[in-house]
Amino acid sequence: MPPERRDPTDPAEWLRRARSNLARAKADRNLADVLYEDLCFDAQQAAEKAIKGLLVWRKVAFPKTHAITDLLTLAHRAGVEVPEDIREAGGLTEYAVEARYPGLSEEVTRDEYAQAVALAERVVRWVASLTSPPPSVK
Repeated sequence: MPPERRDPTDPAEWLRRARSNLARAKADRNLADVLYEDLCFDAQQAAEKAIKGLLVWRKVAFPKTHAITDLLTLAHRAGVEVPEDIREAGGLTEYAVEARYPGLSEEVTRDEYAQAVALAERVVRWVASLTSPPPSVK
């Protein structure tokens, strides 16, 4: 029997995946061969997937993109008030591509890693707080 497919139209699935990326970003930091760049990628993915879950919840179509600022702009246009501390998550976008490959960016420091995880945690908590009850159907 093939494995069960997760429903991409279910905001809870997006948040589940966001939490998984966030857990990986936090769990692997003590492994000898794991780079901060890779952990920051997971932090970026956590924020991105959480925001996409918010957009799914609001029934807002979004492009295939890693650009967190663009996704937050879509949410804002859909009537979601995006706090300034959440807008800061746009800075995580650099970890989606450039930081993942040698020579495209500087090495990520421990402090930058800690900031990336803290930002991702804020975004995931923010989205979870907004999507707890389903929106009313009009």
